Amino acid sequence: MEETRMPTSTEHVVTPDLLRGWPLPEAGDSKYGRGQVVVVGGARRSPGAAMLAAEAALRVGAGRLTVATAASVAPQLAIALPECGVAFLVETEDGHIAGGDLGPAVPDLESADCVLVGPGLDDADQAAATVRSVIEAVGEDAVVVLDAFGLGVLPGLVDEVQALRGRLVLTPNRQEAGILLGREPGSDESADVLEIADRYGAAVTCYGVVASAEGETWRVGTGSSGLATSGSGDVLGGAVAGLAARGCGPAQAAVWATYAHAAAGDRLSVGVGPLGYLARELLPELPRALVEVGG
Repeated sequence: MEETRMPTSTEHVVTPDLLRGWPLPEAGDSKYGRGQVVVVGGARRSPGAAMLAAEAALRVGAGRLTVATAASVAPQLAIALPECGVAFLVETEDGHIAGGDLGPAVPDLESADCVLVGPGLDDADQAAATVRSVIEAVGEDAVVVLDAFGLGVLPGLVDEVQALRGRLVLTPNRQEAGILLGREPGSDESADVLEIADRYGAAVTCYGVVASAEGETWRVGTGSSGLATSGSGDVLGGAVAGLAARGCGPAQAAVWATYAHAAAGDRLSVGVGPLGYLARELLPELPRALVEVGG
C-alpha cells in the first residue's frame, strides 16, 4: 500500500479542504489489502479499552483485526467483538498481561501493518516488557502506535524505541505528555508536541495538535469538551491504527484520525449534548465523519 504525502509546509490548520487535498490511500479489494491491525491491551480489569480501540480501527476501514489480550478476558472480548481474532496472552496472578511472553500473538505481530499497544494495560513493568516484545516481533515496515501505559513507559525505553523512528505514533493526553517531556507542559502546545515528536522520532497527537518527526504541525479546530471522557483516547488510538494499517504514514494517520475523532464528538454534541455522550457512541460516527470529507 502506497502512502499519499502531504505537500511540504511548516504549519497547517486542518480543514476538510486540506484533508481532501491529502487523500487517504485507495482501499484494497480484500481485508488484507485494507491492512492488518493488532491491538495489544486489555488486562483483566480493563478489557473494554482494548475493545473500544479495536472497533475504532475497523470503523475507519482497516481490514483484518486481532486483539491480543489477557487470557481470562479473551473469550468474552471475542464474543463482544465477533469481527476480531483473539490471541490469548499469559497473565500474571493479578491479571496483568505478562509482557515478556506474547507468544500466541507473535504470528499476527509479524504480519501486521500496524500494531497498537497500550489500551487497557495497567501495570508499568509489564507494559514496558510488552512494548519491548512488540518491538522485537513486528516487521520492519509496520507502524506502531503507543497509547496509555504504552506511552508512560517510553522514557525508560529510549534506546529500544529507536528501532521505531519514523514509523511510530504517540497519542498522549496532557498528563502523559508531561511524562514524555520530563516536565510540566507549557503554554505553547505546539512547541511541546513538536519536542516530543523530535525526541522519539514519532508523529504525536495531543489534544488537537499533531506534530511530525520532521517538524510540521497541524491544529484541529473541531471537537468539544465532551471528548474528555473515559475511553475516548482508546477510540482515537484505534482510529490512528486503522488508518495506518490502510497505508497512511504516521503523520497522515494521526491528522485524519484526530480530525475524525473530533468531528465525531461534534456530531454527538449536537445529537446528545455537549457533555454526557459515551466513548462507544463515537464509534459509529467515525465512518460518517470520514465520508463527509471524502475519506
